[in-house]
Amino acid sequence: MRRVISVFLPNWPVDRLRRTAGAMAPPLEAPLILTARQGNRRIVTAVDETASALGLRVGMPVSQAEALVSGLTIMPADPAADAAALERLALWILQRFSPIVAVDPPDGIVIDSTGADHLHGGEAAMLDALIGRLALSGITARAAIADSWGAAHALARYRADPVLIGPAGKTAELLSPLPLEALRLQATTAAALRDLGLVSIGDIASAPRAPLTRRFGPEVCRRLDQAFGAIAEPITLYRPAEMIETRRSFAEPIAAAETIARYIGKLVEALCVRLEEQGVGARRLDLLCRRVDDNVEPVRIGLARPVRDAKRLTRLLRDKIESIDPGFGIEVMSLIATVTEPLPARQTASALVETPEPDLSGLIDTLVNRVGARAVYRFAPVASDVPERSVCRVPALSEDTGAGWPDHWPRPSRLLPRPEPIETMALLPDHAPVWISWRGVRRRVVRADGPERVFGEWWKRDAELVAVRDYFRIEDETGERYWIFHAGDGEDPATGSQRWFLHGVFG
Repeated sequence: MRRVISVFLPNWPVDRLRRTAGAMAPPLEAPLILTARQGNRRIVTAVDETASALGLRVGMPVSQAEALVSGLTIMPADPAADAAALERLALWILQRFSPIVAVDPPDGIVIDSTGADHLHGGEAAMLDALIGRLALSGITARAAIADSWGAAHALARYRADPVLIGPAGKTAELLSPLPLEALRLQATTAAALRDLGLVSIGDIASAPRAPLTRRFGPEVCRRLDQAFGAIAEPITLYRPAEMIETRRSFAEPIAAAETIARYIGKLVEALCVRLEEQGVGARRLDLLCRRVDDNVEPVRIGLARPVRDAKRLTRLLRDKIESIDPGFGIEVMSLIATVTEPLPARQTASALVETPEPDLSGLIDTLVNRVGARAVYRFAPVASDVPERSVCRVPALSEDTGAGWPDHWPRPSRLLPRPEPIETMALLPDHAPVWISWRGVRRRVVRADGPERVFGEWWKRDAELVAVRDYFRIEDETGERYWIFHAGDGEDPATGSQRWFLHGVFG
């Protein structure tokens, strides 16, 4: 089932202006409005949160706004700059979240997330990541996901706080209480419908269609059907002119896997020629298969390093053919290099050149595109004495950070996601336990080494100002070795809970 995300940017002109101005932007506590001329009047076109809280609204005359609020910061609106920045935002989302993205002017982005949400951990994780990244960039945003563009558009603007996930198949229930403006109707049409006593989408949905069409034309019923998914509303894909793309149209739609695989090879060869001409390699490829019913089946692959090897790219894309539903046939196939990086030509074989190091990027690409980027990683050390903070996950082929692993005390090969409490008997403050009970199994300790004292990092949390842990390496009667610690120094309650925990297992 198709799933669509609508991103609503309620303060986009103001947020864009503040990001552009940087340090020269007006302070956040100062009310700010943007203005434009409408005929002989200057009206407010955008307000920030501070100005909105003081009662200023879009469409208000500037003279009235100045009379209501003293010390008001007034700046001219720039719709062209807003539109250009919105396109740049759409490109950013295209490169990071989904291959099907379009601008929804003047203050929105629409995303077809069908088949893309699993790459981000599900719909909820995808929305949280998107809204979170925008918030960190100083952009106020709300987003909703639903079965159609119209439904997602309405929910993002009238129900999302800041995100809303509409259950599949529940569009009518979600939209019924929303006002008429949520259907993207003209203001005059919505006002006329309200005069007839129709105040919500549910009222229109239950009303006879023939009188509505005779009086208001086909627009009302068309918007209603689009929101409910009864009529398809294609998303016009955003593609910058500089993005490298190859395309193949078919006189007769294709559907067989063998045929799709053959044309994938042809598209990749043509794309690699263009990549070589520009001296770049692909880091992300999007294959878009437009079906005869105007639906698009997307396939996205990522690469650990820039690549323009036609054989490797073809193999990776062909591995994804089983995820393509051709329906009644595919009439257009497009292959786009969504993300590229410089890749100069180099000599690969010569008797005078040293043997190159083994290249693992092909294996990494195959694994990542089969099981997801989250499942393929390596560990890297972090400068921290607290064990759970001393390691992090990084991409499999990321550059070495230069940090080294601690070597003054042995560390377990397997560190638990979080320390697990255990039952013990020990002579405090500096003796190892005689036995431990972990996950319902009691183990007698035959050997132990320690304690190794680890202090808390007071600069991160006040609670760690005096916190300590005493770690021991222990071995039970079966030869299994564990890494355990005592929270606290065994004397002062302020240093820890005085409980025992198991934190790791030695291989």
